[in-house]
Amino acid sequence: MTIPPYTTSRNLLAGKTALITAAAGTGIGFAAAKRCAEEGATLLISDIHERRLSEAAQAIQEATGKRPAMQLCDVTKEDQVQALKAVCLREFGAAPDILINNAGLGGSTAVIEMTDDQWARVIDVSLTSVFRMCRAFLPAMYERKTGVIINNASVLGWRAQALQSHYAAAKAGVMAFTRCAAIEAAEHNVRINAVSPSIAMHAFLAKVTTEEQLAQLSRQEAFGRPAEVWEIANVMVFLASEYSSYMTGEVVSVSSQRA
Repeated sequence: MTIPPYTTSRNLLAGKTALITAAAGTGIGFAAAKRCAEEGATLLISDIHERRLSEAAQAIQEATGKRPAMQLCDVTKEDQVQALKAVCLREFGAAPDILINNAGLGGSTAVIEMTDDQWARVIDVSLTSVFRMCRAFLPAMYERKTGVIINNASVLGWRAQALQSHYAAAKAGVMAFTRCAAIEAAEHNVRINAVSPSIAMHAFLAKVTTEEQLAQLSRQEAFGRPAEVWEIANVMVFLASEYSSYMTGEVVSVSSQRA
C-alpha cells in the first residue's frame, strides 16, 4: 500500500528537552530524535558510533535549523551512562523532560546453538541498558516531579518467532520493566511507557535481513508494508507529549498486523 505523507509538525514538544539513545544511523532512534526536534524539543543525542552520531546531528540541523548536543555512550557501561548523565545536566541544567531508551541488539540464533555470550550481549544491550538509564535519570526526574520515559520494545515480546528467543526475552523484559517502573514513578508524577513496533524499514534492517524474509514479514501486516521509522517515532512523540498525560505503564503496539 502507499506510504502516507510525512507528518506535519504541531509543535507538541515546544520548550521541552529530550535525550535519545542509539540515535545515529537510519533507524527508529534517529527518526525519534528528528521528530522531537521538529516538534520543538531541544535535543541531546547519544550513540556508540562517533562518525554516524556526528552525521545524525548534522542531518537534524539541516532539517530543523537546530543542532543537537551529542555524547558518545555505550549504554552497557555504567561509567559511560554516568558521563552521559553529567553532559545532560550540563547541557539542559536539569534532567531531560523526555528520555527515549532506544538501544537494542538482535540476531537470529537457535537456542541449542546460542552461546552464553550471545544471550548475555542481547539482554545487556536491549534490556539491562533500559534499567541502567532509568536508574541514572529517574532520581532527578523524581526530585523535579516531572518527566517522561519512553522505552522501545517489540512485538516479539508478545509473539513467538523461531531463532529470536534472546531478543524476544529481552523485549518482553522491557515491557515488564516498563509496567513495574511506571508504578514506582507515578507517585513522583513521572510517566514511563513503551512502544512495541512490528517491522520498521531502514537501511540497517535491509542489510541484515533477506529480501524473502522482509517480504514475508510485510505480508503479515494489514497494510502489506513495513512501517516507516518516522511512523514509530510519531507514537513516541505522542507518548512524550501532554496528549498522553494519563498514560503510564502502557506498551503501545505500533503495528498493522491482523488480529
